[in-house]
Amino acid sequence: MSTAETRVRPVPTADHDANWWRQAAVYQIYPRSFADANGDGIGDLKGIISKVPYLKALGVDAVWLSPFYPSALADGGYDVDDYRNVDPKIGTLADFDDMTSALHAAGINVIVDIVPNHSSNRHAWFLEALAAGPGSAARNRYIFRDGKGDNGELPPADWTAAFGGPAWTQVSDGQWYLNTFTPEQPDWNWDNPEVREDFLKTLRFWADRGVDGFRIDVANLLVKDIPDDVPSNEELRAVDWAAGTHPLHDRDEVHEIYAEWRKVFNEYDPPLFAVAEAWVENAERRAKYASPDGLGQAFSFDLLLADFSAAQFRTIITDNLDQARRTGSTSTWVFSNHDVTRHATRYALEPLNGNKAKQGVAWIKAGGPRDALDLEGGIRRARAATVLMLALPGSAYLYQGEELGLHEVANIPAEHRQDPSFFRGSEWDGLGRDGCRVPLPWEPNGPSFGFGSSGAHLPQPAWFAEYAASVQEEPQDSTLNLYRRALAARHQLQSAESLDWVETGDENVLHFIRPGGWHVITNFGDTPVKLPAGEILLASSDLHDGQLPATTTVWLRA
Repeated sequence: MSTAETRVRPVPTADHDANWWRQAAVYQIYPRSFADANGDGIGDLKGIISKVPYLKALGVDAVWLSPFYPSALADGGYDVDDYRNVDPKIGTLADFDDMTSALHAAGINVIVDIVPNHSSNRHAWFLEALAAGPGSAARNRYIFRDGKGDNGELPPADWTAAFGGPAWTQVSDGQWYLNTFTPEQPDWNWDNPEVREDFLKTLRFWADRGVDGFRIDVANLLVKDIPDDVPSNEELRAVDWAAGTHPLHDRDEVHEIYAEWRKVFNEYDPPLFAVAEAWVENAERRAKYASPDGLGQAFSFDLLLADFSAAQFRTIITDNLDQARRTGSTSTWVFSNHDVTRHATRYALEPLNGNKAKQGVAWIKAGGPRDALDLEGGIRRARAATVLMLALPGSAYLYQGEELGLHEVANIPAEHRQDPSFFRGSEWDGLGRDGCRVPLPWEPNGPSFGFGSSGAHLPQPAWFAEYAASVQEEPQDSTLNLYRRALAARHQLQSAESLDWVETGDENVLHFIRPGGWHVITNFGDTPVKLPAGEILLASSDLHDGQLPATTTVWLRA
């Protein structure tokens, strides 16, 4: 597209910076659990509109919306029926436009989730594929194979889906289709030009409605090379996952797709932003997704997987900043999202063999007893870690409710659970991901703690009352007000994308200086340490007598 044909799109402010994403604070909204405007128990777009003043006061630069598309909710909306519409239970396209306009008027960018590895089994093209039969052009949009056995009664391979159960599902005419996640989520065939062109249409559709960027779900899985003689699970395990040639995972050819997407992003003025969710083997593989010729940024989950440890944090921060310099992108920092146990809870449990990601499994399986949590220590560590993270160069990704200090809701009865990983026997964080998706508490009372005028689609615990947003408005030491102060100070202080380490001589204390001369010091230890002289700009907990308490972060200007 020539310069004369560049598409000018709406932006939040007249002085909008095209590079806003490089050091943005991005707030993830799980729409069904954020705010319910019509009282049906499900969060909606009008609910988001009603909370725009809250988001503006919080001080975020962008919101990222998890899927809001029409869906049977076999996987929390990541089973998409129609990529260019809104689920009627959540709203309409007109509501989406109103929401985007309201967020832009508040100076907040809008990022939407794109789910390109699979559609739902209710998508019009999948229904057409089923009706058209083997060998048809419609069926070639997905990954179908004949089965094994005398009559094709066995699946093409013994693969296991991500959420448990088989990764191949048989249809009525005997063929099998690949479902990497659930049977309700058939994988697209990205060798098919129709699929590629339709996703370009989807990207332009949302960009033309004012979207500023995209989060790309499982960006590493799109391209597959499955021979007629499908390899077994054991054969797949023997393949080098970091070579770019694995049949299913992180193939080099996937970047040809994102180069096409980048051309679409650059059709717009200012260009669109994108961030990859790519769980890959090493930093070199992840860097490919952050290329300026591709998506431009990729999630790092390194801090999310780390213990509350000065040594681990320093190594991760140093490595990620180095990766960013080599790609020309910026680092991404995240502790919680819709797929993992909330970090206030992870930090309230003892490390499990150093594997923080699975730390809560035993606790959740035991019913999530509150008395087994170090509640005070967990939130102190979470606050200290977050204040440190918000001082780092790069993008900070926050998950709804973490600004309230919410813990994981573990004790959800089986009859109320929704996550397929629970029903299909996966070990994903113990009993599935519903515990971090419980609707937010806005008020300390009412049928759903202010989420809506009636109940909520996932049960909320009684202890939500003390974490409600309205309860935290006045106390200056509340977690909500800490986030507000930190985000406001971040906006004032952020400048060049660098930092300099200061050696402390204490293995439990990290200290770095950001351009402009502001110091960030975190005490990961159990005893107070002396603070250097300076003006205190922010602290994650109260300071006394010139000391930095245990599990506390401070920003100061020396």
